[in-house]
Amino acid sequence: MSKTAVLQNLLPSLDRHLIDRPAADRLGGLKRFLVEFLYFGIKEARACLFAGLFFLAVFAVPRAGLAGIPRYDLLLLIAIVIQAVMVWTKLETIDELKAISLFHLVGFALEVFKTSGSVPSWSYPDFAYSKIFGVPLFSGFMYAAVGSYIVQAWRLFDLRIKHHPPYWMAALTALAIYANFFTHHYIGDYRWYIAACTLGLYARTTVVFRPYDRDRKMPLLFAFVLIGFFIWLAENISTFLGIWQYPNQVGAWSIVHLGKWSSWCLLVIMTFTIVANLKHIKHCIHVPD
Repeated sequence: MSKTAVLQNLLPSLDRHLIDRPAADRLGGLKRFLVEFLYFGIKEARACLFAGLFFLAVFAVPRAGLAGIPRYDLLLLIAIVIQAVMVWTKLETIDELKAISLFHLVGFALEVFKTSGSVPSWSYPDFAYSKIFGVPLFSGFMYAAVGSYIVQAWRLFDLRIKHHPPYWMAALTALAIYANFFTHHYIGDYRWYIAACTLGLYARTTVVFRPYDRDRKMPLLFAFVLIGFFIWLAENISTFLGIWQYPNQVGAWSIVHLGKWSSWCLLVIMTFTIVANLKHIKHCIHVPD
């Protein structure tokens, strides 16, 4: 078997091992907890493949760039290669790639607005050939990474959603979340009102997942909060390395405001809504009559 074929089959083989676990009825007590915790961690790491490799590049590429290629341009090239390999190895389908590309466009549009002269929420201080309206194209992949994680986790954990709200309600909420990122600069920040509506909308929603051979469940809202928290941590590391800067970080780095955690949680909900509308995922979502 050629090296290319080995590479193309390596991760799918790992996925089959993680997903197709035989029932281990004799496994119990502390041993079961440890085994399930181990597989949960492995599956989480595997689901974060795109995000992990991308942010590893973010942390590893020096600010001055490499071989005469500016840092932002090099990060764009690396992100494209990672995405291409995931499709080539069939870790992502074309439909999933379309959804992830939508996250890229949605995120990039938000970046252009947030870094504009009228709304200088943050900035990208370094030079790049791939900057458009002052925003490097690689930035959209940071949002695409969130979408990729949700798509991969859905398959690896065999996710099923119980008591999901009607799709039209979830879609309106997602649109309100996205719109508020823009409009709060002009007509007030309504994120907490939107969050309250979201809390009521998803209050009964449960996510069923399989870390090893048995189903476990947790409130979907708790999952949103956890994912938002880890994105907030990644954002702190990224700003510390100077990938982008908030106005209060220009003179000296400081921790990203805790309020950004809520913003990321809302963005995760919006991303989840898009993923939930993929054809092959809808069949495992229960919407009560």
